[in-house]
Amino acid sequence: MIQLNTPYPATAYLTGFLRAHAAGLGVETTQSDASIALFLRLFSAPLVTRMAETLRGRAKGGKPRGRRQALPPSIAHFLDHAEAYIDTVGPAIRFLQRRDPSLAFRIVGRVYLPEGPRFAPAMDEQMQAAFGALGTTEQARYLASLFVDDLADVWRKGIDPRFELARYGERLAASAASFDPLHEALTGEPTLVDETLDEITRELLAAHSPDVVAITAPFPGNVYGAFRMARTIRATSPDTKLILGGGWVNTELRSLRDPRVFDYFDYLTLDDGERPLLNLLHRLSGREVPLVRTYLRENGAVVLKHDPTQHDIPQKDTGTPTYDGLPLDRYVSILEMLNPMHRFWSDGRWNKITMAHGCYWKKCSFCDVSLDYIGRYDEPNTELIVKRIRALIEETGETGFHLVDEAAPPSGLRALAKRLIAEKLSITWWGNIRFEKTFNDELCRLLAAAGCVAVSGGLEVASDRLLTLMKKGVTVEQVARVTRAFTDAGIMVHAYLMYGFPTETEQDTVDALERVRQLFAAGCIQSAYWHRFAATAHSPIGLAPQDYGITLRPPANIRFAHNDVEFHDPTGTDHDYLGTGLRKALYNYMHGIGLDADVREWFEPRRGKRGPPRTTVARTLIERAIG
Repeated sequence: MIQLNTPYPATAYLTGFLRAHAAGLGVETTQSDASIALFLRLFSAPLVTRMAETLRGRAKGGKPRGRRQALPPSIAHFLDHAEAYIDTVGPAIRFLQRRDPSLAFRIVGRVYLPEGPRFAPAMDEQMQAAFGALGTTEQARYLASLFVDDLADVWRKGIDPRFELARYGERLAASAASFDPLHEALTGEPTLVDETLDEITRELLAAHSPDVVAITAPFPGNVYGAFRMARTIRATSPDTKLILGGGWVNTELRSLRDPRVFDYFDYLTLDDGERPLLNLLHRLSGREVPLVRTYLRENGAVVLKHDPTQHDIPQKDTGTPTYDGLPLDRYVSILEMLNPMHRFWSDGRWNKITMAHGCYWKKCSFCDVSLDYIGRYDEPNTELIVKRIRALIEETGETGFHLVDEAAPPSGLRALAKRLIAEKLSITWWGNIRFEKTFNDELCRLLAAAGCVAVSGGLEVASDRLLTLMKKGVTVEQVARVTRAFTDAGIMVHAYLMYGFPTETEQDTVDALERVRQLFAAGCIQSAYWHRFAATAHSPIGLAPQDYGITLRPPANIRFAHNDVEFHDPTGTDHDYLGTGLRKALYNYMHGIGLDADVREWFEPRRGKRGPPRTTVARTLIERAIG
C-alpha cells in the first residue's frame, strides 16, 4: 500500500523512459497500480460483506462467553453496524473520488455514515470550531475520511495486522537482517487481504500477458505486497521474468546475501532504474549487453553484476513521465487532518515532476549522501522542464504539480518561475526545498506569482549546535526569516523536525520545542512533523559514528535488509518519553491550540523523576529574528 490520492511517480517515469528508449527492441510497456486497486477492492461492498462474515464466523466458532465485550471498539462497532457499512462504503468512496459531490449534504447531517471510534475527535469543541470555517464539502470529506479510517482499523485489527492504509507489512521489511520473517509470512496461511491481492495480480496477468514484470518498492511498507505479487506471478505464469527495484531496494538491499529472494524475483536493480532496466531488456531480447547494478542468483549464490563503463541516463534524456494506463479518476482524496498543509500529501491528484536529480547540498550527516540518488546531482535546463509540464497537462488535463526533488535548487526555481510567468502557463505547484537564505522576500513573491502554494523543508533539531553538527548549513534564525518570507508571500510552509540526534540532551529537546512554538506563534510555519532520528548505514553518521559520539550496534549476520542501525549514545536521553510530548504539542500547534503555553505542559509527569527542564530560549528569539 502507498498514498491513495495520486500515483507514485516511479512507474510513470520508467514507462515514459522505456517507451522512448526500448521501442526499438519491440518492447511494449504498460503500467498498473496494484495499490489503488487493492484499496478499492477492500473498500467495496462485496469485500466489506466478506469481512463481516469472517468476523461473525469467528465469533460463532467457539469463542468463550463474554468475548464479545472484549472485542476492540472498532470491531465491536463494525459488527453492530455492518449492514450500514456495507450500504455506504461504495458511495463514500465515490464521494472521496470527487465523483458524487452531492452526497456531501447527507454526510454532514451525521446520520448517513456509521460513526465509529475514529469520529471521536469530530465531537471535540476545537474540531467543531474548525468545522465552522469549512464548507459543506470539506466537512463531508473529513467525515468520510474518518469513516475510511474506521474500516481500515477493522481490516487491521480483525483480519490482517499487517494492513495499514499507506503501507502494508512494514515491520516485515524494515531493516530486517534475516529474510526468514518475510518468507514465513509469505508462505503462511493467507488472509482475506492476501487473497484479494492474489486475485488482483492474476487479473493483471490475464489483462496484459507480460513477458517481464518490474515492481517498484519505494518503502518498507510496500515490500510484502511486492513479494506477494511475485509469488502469485511465479505460480500463475512461471515463464514471466520478475524484477524488483525502488527506493527500499536501493537503501536496504546493498548487503543482500540470501539466495531465497530469487525464488520470488529473477533480478533486483539498484539506484535509478533507467539504465539497469534498459540493459536488462536488451539482455532478455538476446543481445550481449552488460548488466548494470543488477543482482541475480548464479550457482545458488547472490551475485551483483555491474559494468562501470555503462553510464546512467542524463536527466535530459530520461523522457517525459506518462500516466497512461493508470485510472486517474479512481484515486481517493483523504482529509484526515484539518491542517491545510497536511492536505498536500493526501488530498487531490498531483502530476509529479523533478527539477533535478540528487541533492545540490549533499552534506547533511544523517542523509544517505553516499548513495546515487542523493550524491549524483544532475539538473536539466528549464526549457525541458516546462516542456514536460506542458506534456503532462495535455495528457492529464490537470495543472497541479508536485516537485519531487530531494531539494529543489533556488536558482532553478527562479528560472522556472520566470519562464512560467513569461509563457503565461498557469499551474499550481509545491515541493521540497532547503531553507536557504537565497529565499528572500523578492524570490518568494516571484515563486508565489508563478503558482507556488506550499513548500516543505528540514528544520530538523531546531538547535544551532546540533544543526552545525549535522552539517545542515542553516541556523534557526535563518529558517525563521526564510519561512516568514514564504508565509508573507502566501506560500504555506511545512517543517521536517527531528529528535534523538546524537548527543541531543533533554534540554536541547525542550529548547527545540520552544523554538518551534515560537515559529508557529509568529506565523512562520503552518505545519510540521517530528521524526525520530535513525542512524543509517550509508550516511556520514553510519560510516563514521565516532565523529558524532555514538557507537553502532549492527546485526551480526546481515543476509537481507540493512539500513537503520541501532546505536548507543552515552548522553542517555530518554527520547521515547520526550517523543510523546513533542507529537502532542505539534498536533495542537497545527490546530492553533496552546501557542502561549509553557512547552513543559505537553510532557506527562514521570514517576519518581522530575519533569523536563525549563527552556533556556528567550521568548522573543523568533520575533527578533524576523524583525
